[in-house]
Amino acid sequence: MTTTEPISMNRLDQDLCKDWPFDQNHCLTCALCSSSCPVSGIDGFDPRKIIRMVSLGLQGELIESRWPWICTMCGKCEHVCPMGIHIPDLMRKIRSLRDRDKVPGILHKGLEAALKTGNNLGLPTEDFVFILEDVADEIRQEPGFEGFTLTIDKEGANILTTVHNKLVNTHTEDLKHWWKIFHAAGEDWTIPSENWEGTNWGMFTGDDPAMKVMAGRIAKNMARLKAQNLLWPE
Repeated sequence: MTTTEPISMNRLDQDLCKDWPFDQNHCLTCALCSSSCPVSGIDGFDPRKIIRMVSLGLQGELIESRWPWICTMCGKCEHVCPMGIHIPDLMRKIRSLRDRDKVPGILHKGLEAALKTGNNLGLPTEDFVFILEDVADEIRQEPGFEGFTLTIDKEGANILTTVHNKLVNTHTEDLKHWWKIFHAAGEDWTIPSENWEGTNWGMFTGDDPAMKVMAGRIAKNMARLKAQNLLWPE
């Protein structure tokens, strides 16, 4: 008669898991989350597998795996879930339990730079303003936009808009679309010269304190510049 050794699973202490945004009795394993996920199948990733592993107490394996970091946090899974399971919140919870020095490099470094300098690129204010003004000059050279005006740190504007870091790094052309719409609509808008970053990597890394710092900076810009509305094109 042969004996089988019990499988040792990397379970987490129940006290540590009590505030997880998940109830294992809710999942129907219907796979709607998997079919709607834009990255399902990459390295075997499947939102349904994540839910089942949590149900089985395999949170430890999830924390150490690559799967939670493949997720784009788009929320499509949650939108189609018939039981209303907050899968993106679950992903953030798993990410938050990863040791910070083991967070994937580009995310960890980007967050560190954002907390230190106000943007994920570590771009100095004068360089940021120079890039914006250069893009504005290009717009003014196009027919119909000769009178285009760039507004930075304007008080009392109707709209304050943040900027995605890639738009001042590799995709400056994409800035023009928003700005042309503002110009054509006669909109009163402005961009802050500091803490302009619209990508909250505190959210993506599961670092709630950092997420609050970055969101709080945007709120302070709104108050400082007395802006009426926020356009946050993350």
